[in-house]
Amino acid sequence: MSEFLLRDEQFVTADSSAAVRNDNQKSKVECRSFDSPSASLRMTHFGVDQTLGLEAEIDDGDDETPFDKLREECGVMAVYNHSDAARLTYWGLYALQHRGQESAGIASADGQQVNDIKGMGLVSEIFTDDVLARLPGHMAIGHTRYSTTGDSALLNAQPISVESTKGLIAIAHNGNLVNLGNSKERLERDGAVFQTTSDSEVIIQLIAHSKRSTLVDCIAESLRHVEGAFSIVMMTRNRIFAARDPHGFRPLSMGRIAGVDGAPDTFVFASETCAFDLLHAKYERDVKPGELIMVSEDGVTSRYFDTKTPQASCVFEHVYFARPDSKIFGRWVQQSREEMGRQLARESGVAADLIVPVPDSGVTAALGYAAESGIPFNLGLIRNHYVGRTFIQPEQRVRDFGVRMKLNPVRSLLEGKRVVLIDDSIIRGTTSRKIVRMVRAAGATEVHLRISCPPTISPCFYGVDTPSKKDLIAANKSVAEICEFVEADSLAYLSLVGLTHACTKGEPVDGLSPGSFCTACYTGDYPTQWVDVSEILPAVATV
Repeated sequence: MSEFLLRDEQFVTADSSAAVRNDNQKSKVECRSFDSPSASLRMTHFGVDQTLGLEAEIDDGDDETPFDKLREECGVMAVYNHSDAARLTYWGLYALQHRGQESAGIASADGQQVNDIKGMGLVSEIFTDDVLARLPGHMAIGHTRYSTTGDSALLNAQPISVESTKGLIAIAHNGNLVNLGNSKERLERDGAVFQTTSDSEVIIQLIAHSKRSTLVDCIAESLRHVEGAFSIVMMTRNRIFAARDPHGFRPLSMGRIAGVDGAPDTFVFASETCAFDLLHAKYERDVKPGELIMVSEDGVTSRYFDTKTPQASCVFEHVYFARPDSKIFGRWVQQSREEMGRQLARESGVAADLIVPVPDSGVTAALGYAAESGIPFNLGLIRNHYVGRTFIQPEQRVRDFGVRMKLNPVRSLLEGKRVVLIDDSIIRGTTSRKIVRMVRAAGATEVHLRISCPPTISPCFYGVDTPSKKDLIAANKSVAEICEFVEADSLAYLSLVGLTHACTKGEPVDGLSPGSFCTACYTGDYPTQWVDVSEILPAVATV
């Protein structure tokens, strides 16, 4: 019997209430220590002062979020064979902070004991020197999170650890499982007790209940039974594992730090290669779709649990999620984004005086657009990087206040100019309208909006928090209608063919191809099966 993804608005929309915190809340941090298998579980709690003053998420009338963007998913990190593994993991998570700002955690092991600490907030807020000192060991895994499944609570922060007949297993997961309900129900019938509401725990519960004789066989078998997006790192008391789902939806790379004076090398895994740069680690390769890698005192071994599923890596990693200094799916993001801008200029050039990016995600594409069009580039919008997701609400409602807190126009550059605004996407359209208004109010005579990806018409079920289809403006309006809504003089998107071309131009024969990507958010064509819950008729009550 086929297992289907239920396309449910609640399933894909995470709890947004976590973005509102008051000054009486202090970020909770959970510290756990797992000794040898015979030892009991010890748990302590301590607080990290994160008093932020009276805060409220701004709602300036017609926008549910201060910035009208898709939310990042998660970032994972692993280090094997380093005397200060937890600190290296912390540095890696710091570099991956853009992938999730809700919670973070690190688990470390020394061959006998596993310790994990996780908390709500930013990586730098949770892991001070004193906290890192509680995480001894030569290996560690870490996670920084924005929830996609499971609510926004400390309970669902990762890594998640489970003690079982297979020993203790800790997991950090980037992605989203689409057959969660079926797998969880089956495990509960077999006696599994879930600690969290996160889908990530399903994987280690499957491992714990596997009948295979070796741990690596148990992991491989379990990964064959889950469907959806997962790039995961796992840790036992003496081994590190890394794996990607057969479609390769989410990125996961492997790096190496050369040992000093004949010492063994340190192996690292991360969602993005920008984390390696901070550690002075050399990028080795990507973990392949359907591959399971194990690192132990015997070295690095690899096996595949699936080789038949076609690759469908998330193209939006190159459009928006990943940092431009990362190599994702074996290709530099900077290279793809600059080519997106160039292709956008070829497809929808317009007479103008100035190219202005919407910072920060529109900058690289704008550079490409300017280079191809010959129109000067300048930073006509300045972003305030010190405004978080929440801020003090003014007593008097100010029009477009949420955007103005984060962006400010440079009037001396914009006044009297025909401006081309470059952004990476339009989701609901409300923020784009506010930015267009802002630029026009700063004196621009014309404002033309260019988007470096196709219209987003469908939600993502593979680890991205997207609005439901009814809230996606491109799913409900034509390009002309969207142009009118955002109050631009003209609007154009990059074509789907142009996007996949931009992300593959110059690739070797065995590199990425246009068919290597998942483009479901632009086409509605999903690599896995799903059922729209609105099509399921309610059961008729019988007496």
